[in-house]
Amino acid sequence: MGLESPPTTSSAASKWLGFVTAVWVQSISGNNYTFSNYSDALKTLMCLTQLQLNNLSVAKDVGKVFGLLAGIASDRLPTPVILLIGSIQGLIGYGAQWLVVSKRIQPLPYWQMCVFLCLGGTSTTWMNKAVLVTCMRNFRRNQGPVSGTLKGYAGLSTAIFTDVCTALFAGDPSKFLFMHAVVPFAVCLTAVLFLREIPPAITVAEEREETTYFMVFNAVAILLATRNSTHVEGQIVEPLLNPEKAAVKTTVATAEEVKRRPVIGEDHTIFEAMRTVYFWILFLSFLCGIGTGMAVMNNIGQMGLALGYVEVTTFVSLMSIFGFFGRIISGWLSEYFLKKAGTPRPLWNAASQILMAVGYMLLALDESGSLYIGSIILGLCYGVRLAVIAPITELFGVKCYGQINNILMLNIPLGSFLFSGLLAGYLYDAQATPIAGGGNTCVGAHCYRLVFTIMAIVCLVGFGLDIVLAFKTKHIYGKSWRSEIGKNHPRLKI
Repeated sequence: MGLESPPTTSSAASKWLGFVTAVWVQSISGNNYTFSNYSDALKTLMCLTQLQLNNLSVAKDVGKVFGLLAGIASDRLPTPVILLIGSIQGLIGYGAQWLVVSKRIQPLPYWQMCVFLCLGGTSTTWMNKAVLVTCMRNFRRNQGPVSGTLKGYAGLSTAIFTDVCTALFAGDPSKFLFMHAVVPFAVCLTAVLFLREIPPAITVAEEREETTYFMVFNAVAILLATRNSTHVEGQIVEPLLNPEKAAVKTTVATAEEVKRRPVIGEDHTIFEAMRTVYFWILFLSFLCGIGTGMAVMNNIGQMGLALGYVEVTTFVSLMSIFGFFGRIISGWLSEYFLKKAGTPRPLWNAASQILMAVGYMLLALDESGSLYIGSIILGLCYGVRLAVIAPITELFGVKCYGQINNILMLNIPLGSFLFSGLLAGYLYDAQATPIAGGGNTCVGAHCYRLVFTIMAIVCLVGFGLDIVLAFKTKHIYGKSWRSEIGKNHPRLKI
């Protein structure tokens, strides 16, 4: 394996121009979390029960299963092609929903609506994979900040869309869907001109310069999120086993060494990763947090209506904005404490699981203002769960990151099916009253109380899994910390 050539001034400028483009793509790619903004229109127009409506949201999330193809394609196709595929899927998927909700065509059969929602959900995975994988390779020494920043903007995009459409179109769901179909398509057409792989930084000075720029990007995002929050109210990190250091140590490799099973911290294929207990603990813990979070994302509109709120877009925006803060803050804090004290990153996931359980219990109790507080807590913790996925690269390397990440992301459609399609749908319908013409409705805290209680218990199980993973990986993070100390203080022995 040859050494990488140092980046030139023009390539460095192209790399940052590509990152700015990636931020724009992420800022319009959070359409998977806006279902609550137009779900009631679909329910009324198609005369659906809550179970049928929730299964539509599951179809949207099942689109992420096809994100496996995006992960494979990211290793074989250029970034512009992946962006174009995602943008065309979104144009067709959300365009068809817009035609139905705007009553330009008659409501489509239920199975066809499922197909178009699935297509719209798939588009997000292709756009996200294009920017995340490309930027992760361009900024290999700052993968934690890259992940936190890009995922933060993706989370913030839900609030951007919601607030802009509410201001311009008074929350009209048909115009909201029109924006979802057209805006990402237009942005991706522009992004294909600038987003591509560039040689990464190879010196400490370049790494520090990158870190400074990332702080500026995050500061801008925080200001934007704070402004949106005020309006509403009124990481992938560098692998623990550095490939360059490993290449120096591996001078002569025997046939047995080449074929040996990689140890934790080295590059794994997807099948090698799935044969480890670390992977399945991470998978199940992710399901507990992300799965229950998706159930709230998909049902927050119906939850607000059940509790007597008329304007439910406020809660969608709150979850998006504080999801952004969770992604940004957790990415930086987890990396800071990892370098300062060797704190295992799964502990941050464990903390988010406990807070999520508290948030669900607040919603179950239905005290005054609990839906506002619960939306803030759950949005914050959901953002943490999405951002602190660095154990993928820290345990299994970067070689097959895209594919392993997509396997973990299967928890989104799986969790949506289990907790939204089955749990929330069945329990809501059991409490609901049928209405004339088809469909049903439920008003009162009892509609979702049992749902929240069960999801709180699930989060406690996830907390236990994260604690187990933290103890099992403690020695790995300790090794990373000692390596970092040794690099910064060569004379200090630990």
